[in-house]
Amino acid sequence: MKKNNNKVWIAVIAVLVVVIAALIVVLVRRKPKDDVEKVTSEEAIQTETEATPETASDATEAATTEAQATQDCFVKVTNSNSWESANGYSGQLDSTITNKTSGALKNWEIRMTVPDKTTLDSSWNGTFKLDGTTLSVKCVDYNAEVPANGNLKDIGVIVTVPSQADLKAICDSAVLYVDGKEYKGSSASSTTEATEAKEETKPKEKTEPESGTPVDNHGKLTLKGTDIVDKNGDKYQLKGVSTHGIAWFPEYVNQDAFQSLRDDIGANLIRIAMYSGENNGYCTGGDQKQLKELVKTGVDAATNLGMYVIIDWHVLGDQNPQTYKEEAKAFFEEMSSLYKDYDNVIYEICNEPNGGTTWADVKSYAEEVIPIIRKNTKDALIIVGTPTWSQDVDIAAEDPVTGYDNIMYAVHFYAATHTDNIRNKVTTALSKGLPIFVSEFSICDASGNGAIDYDQAAKWFDLIDSNNLSYAAWNLSNKAETSSLIDSSCTKTSGWTDEDYSETGKWLKKQMHGEN
Repeated sequence: MKKNNNKVWIAVIAVLVVVIAALIVVLVRRKPKDDVEKVTSEEAIQTETEATPETASDATEAATTEAQATQDCFVKVTNSNSWESANGYSGQLDSTITNKTSGALKNWEIRMTVPDKTTLDSSWNGTFKLDGTTLSVKCVDYNAEVPANGNLKDIGVIVTVPSQADLKAICDSAVLYVDGKEYKGSSASSTTEATEAKEETKPKEKTEPESGTPVDNHGKLTLKGTDIVDKNGDKYQLKGVSTHGIAWFPEYVNQDAFQSLRDDIGANLIRIAMYSGENNGYCTGGDQKQLKELVKTGVDAATNLGMYVIIDWHVLGDQNPQTYKEEAKAFFEEMSSLYKDYDNVIYEICNEPNGGTTWADVKSYAEEVIPIIRKNTKDALIIVGTPTWSQDVDIAAEDPVTGYDNIMYAVHFYAATHTDNIRNKVTTALSKGLPIFVSEFSICDASGNGAIDYDQAAKWFDLIDSNNLSYAAWNLSNKAETSSLIDSSCTKTSGWTDEDYSETGKWLKKQMHGEN
């Protein structure tokens, strides 16, 4: 029995040895795997840590740069107007630079890609250069800075390109550079909007209609500093409407129409726009006798209604008033002789000089035309246009016409295009003592069409009313464009109701009545 027991113990011990050996093998085989995993993990951490100082920093900087490029600063170029021309399509391209940072941007430049055979026709508020297929525009002294949380508008150019599609392609290609740094963002990609602090303003008092006619109450107008004053020496503001070109819309030059503007809208002024250089203009094939009769009809109608009236020599397509200077001198000789005893007639001697016309050109012209008017009427108000479509009043303020009293200078604006930049010009000119007359404006863009910008219009009228500036709204017609005061579906030429006015006409009526 003892021998058999020994055999059993030996067998048990053998089994235990086998089990222990198997466990050892398992443990040995698992340890390398664990070690590999541990080493791999440590290597990964070490590799990531070593990469962080360079790679992560670069990624952060790149992300910041991209955020700035798409959100903080960008340029948007729009084709606000286009038309078919002899060499293809001409278009007006308007640029707006937006700065959503807390600091001003300086020394900006815009670059656009243009097709072959592009021509640069005219430009404003920038130094434009066409070099091969690159059209660039650099800032000028007065708009070199884009304000913090603000924008810079009214940077414009007219180009002619082979096809209409090229105009959109040029707009889409625009890139902004600031101090040589490229910004590729656009308003579409921006995710943040700059906010402007709004100052509290007192509600405007509703304007009550005058008892009696404007001219009966206020008589001959003169200047005192930058203000128009009436026969009693009190400040007076002319608020009126400009006709469209009388060669194209003669039906609105009638006494009933002017009375409707006086009694319903609240106008005390009519501006009669006689184009000098366009198709059927006074100097380009128009019936001069008929056009002068329309001017006379308009002056007589305004006079009968006791309203003030501007006789406007509407330089536009002819660009430089020197082009038809002799015709202008003869015209104003006749008009000023005819109306020398009228207290209500004002003379605007060149509407919108443009196309590179300088202030020296305009001033030289004015110095020949003004004496002709003064020979017949010694103290009638005379309005002189300014370069760049009557925007550069600040330039005129540096070197005004001298030797004559009651000389004013025109500024024109279209609220959706002309904003702080032109308002700053007005403020600068007024600070230097230059009398300014807003002889043409509307609340859409500079093409006379497009969307209405009510906010910018309100800013303009804060400036206008606080400085007693007189104004004439463009335009009395039912032409199918935003700036027309009469709805395009309305065929009435007087006696309009609110339903007959366009949105611009409705706005103007509220503005003149102090309801905006």
